[in-house]
Amino acid sequence: MRWAFEVEFAPFRDDVALNNKEAHVPDPNPAAMAFMLSRRSRPAKSLQRPIPSNAELLPILTAAGRTPDHGKLEPWRFIVLQSAAMDRLAALARERGEALGYDGEKTEKGAAQFVTGELAVVVVEAQKPSEKVPAIEQIYSAGAACLALLNAALASGWGANWLSGWPSHDRNFVETGLGLSAQERVAGIIHIGTEKAAPPERPRPDLDAITTWVDA
Repeated sequence: MRWAFEVEFAPFRDDVALNNKEAHVPDPNPAAMAFMLSRRSRPAKSLQRPIPSNAELLPILTAAGRTPDHGKLEPWRFIVLQSAAMDRLAALARERGEALGYDGEKTEKGAAQFVTGELAVVVVEAQKPSEKVPAIEQIYSAGAACLALLNAALASGWGANWLSGWPSHDRNFVETGLGLSAQERVAGIIHIGTEKAAPPERPRPDLDAITTWVDA
């Protein structure tokens, strides 16, 4: 009877133990971890149609919006570039390259992502005034939104790549072509489509070389 008594009340002791950090048992998500350990970008020039519809893109954008954001400032926004916009921006990049005195190779390299791209999402860094959250943290949050968007697209079965290029740093291009304000910057341009072929694996960081364990 004593043993039965202890078994009967065991759940109550378990509930108390769950409030103790040392007693916490993680609830792993093997599929998510397997994705993170194998994910990799696809070369933008290898992406082609079909591309996500607006309805298919919406949950990808929603996932990107769940990025770390100190103070809930949302210091970023999204611009979805579709076919006609790509053509317009390719022409603008060529125009700006000529105006800036770039040679033909550099000019065409800047225009290329808009010539070959079918769909892209521009992540705009849009810092908000804050006494609590420094500017650098808002910049990092915009970068985190880029990565979240990239991974969400890959997890949805699409090929995706995070690009920038000189046009994204040219004020005339981003203000005229993308409608950015003077205080906004392009954090990244995420191209999304169907990959022609899976790229080979590339070398990854040596964890021993970049990791320091501090226990005191």
